[in-house]
Amino acid sequence: MPVENLSGHYSLVIIMTLIYAAAFAVSTPAAIKKNGKLARVGLVLMAAAFALNTYVIAARWLEAGRPPFKTMYETLLFYPWCVSLVTFALIYLHRLNVLTPFSTGVNVFGLAFALYRPDMEIISMPPALQSGWFVPHVVTYFVAYAALFVSFALAALALGLPWWRERKGSDEAQTAREAAEFERYAHEAAVFGIVALTLGLVMGAVWGKAAWGDYWTWDPKENWALVSWLAYMIYLHLRLMGPEYRGRKAMWVLALAFGAVVFTYLGMSLLPTAGGSLHVYQ
Repeated sequence: MPVENLSGHYSLVIIMTLIYAAAFAVSTPAAIKKNGKLARVGLVLMAAAFALNTYVIAARWLEAGRPPFKTMYETLLFYPWCVSLVTFALIYLHRLNVLTPFSTGVNVFGLAFALYRPDMEIISMPPALQSGWFVPHVVTYFVAYAALFVSFALAALALGLPWWRERKGSDEAQTAREAAEFERYAHEAAVFGIVALTLGLVMGAVWGKAAWGDYWTWDPKENWALVSWLAYMIYLHLRLMGPEYRGRKAMWVLALAFGAVVFTYLGMSLLPTAGGSLHVYQ
């Protein structure tokens, strides 16, 4: 990528990060005070950042001549786009404006990490990744990660709301109803994320068979992808065991399961065996 393009790209990512940060700064007090006008301003700012996010990804795609999902830096630009997309869908479907500060907050964190460790050099795709499975596999996984983050945020709300309202002396019945709503939406987002996670896992296995001759090679990233999937299978299994495993117990399991997703995405480079993996983002 030419130097002038690198400079322009970096500047756009900074501006995008600042707009997401402004959306976070506006939407947080709006969610706490239930201020509808302020919430709409935060949503507009998030939409503006999302539009710029879309442009940055598209420009990177054209410049690289390949899907911009190869490096950690590139995925840190793509993940905020996915989180925003899932958040917009839930706001449209369920009026969950309370998600805006969570989503913009994690977007700012991810983009700040990308800016701290910029890797803007265009890297060629190795032959094994030059496959028709690359885009659907990666996109499905990142949409899953975004949906599972949203389910984590809603689980945190379901767990934290009673404590928060208790401090303020709010009506217990109303608090219980709102916490139950957050639990229901957390479960729905989790189910969507689990379905996408399963599809991504299956596509990865089929791709592995075509590229390396085996559906599963026990690569460190593959193993942790399986751990993430099993964590959410435990969550679903517990909910089927009876009402006593729903409510706060289920939300704790859902929140902890997201930790496996975070490690699968960001923590793999810490493993001594991850250096030779084609799946680990460098």
